[in-house]
Amino acid sequence: MKTSSMSRSAAPEAAGSARRAAARSAAERRRLLKAGAAAPLLVLLRPAEATPEGSAAAIAAFTGGAAVQAGRIVFDISRLIDNGNAVPVTVRVQSPMTAADHVTSIAIFNERNPQPEVAAFNLSPRSGKADVSTRIRLATSQKLVAVARMSDGSFWQQTVDVIVTLAACIEGEVS
Repeated sequence: MKTSSMSRSAAPEAAGSARRAAARSAAERRRLLKAGAAAPLLVLLRPAEATPEGSAAAIAAFTGGAAVQAGRIVFDISRLIDNGNAVPVTVRVQSPMTAADHVTSIAIFNERNPQPEVAAFNLSPRSGKADVSTRIRLATSQKLVAVARMSDGSFWQQTVDVIVTLAACIEGEVS
């Protein structure tokens, strides 16, 4: 049986057309999947910002709701900070660091960074002294709080207000 030349040339064209349609469909699916995968990121573009209430809640979680007393802590940080990207901080707690009386942990909290807890340190009598240093990032001018947990279950704090001229941790301005 002999087929016409017209039907022989139509078969490859139809197959090519089907392949092109399938490729367009696959490309469209990939584009939609990429767009769908990126959609949750739109929510994350603006970082969360701690608030005074959030900072108080983080401190309450750290202390387990126990009363916090002022004193016994020296919070060494510049009050005027030119660049918030790497701010040196030292926290010292007056403690003999003996087995009977020592600092078990020190935490630093803030009011305006993306997360209210900036740093936490665990200590023991073998630490020798309750003195910790680090560098932190600060989003903007704000209040910082250092809290120390003692081996007897008491908590002590020191608060410092800082002014940051060049902010870190954020995109754009914070009002």
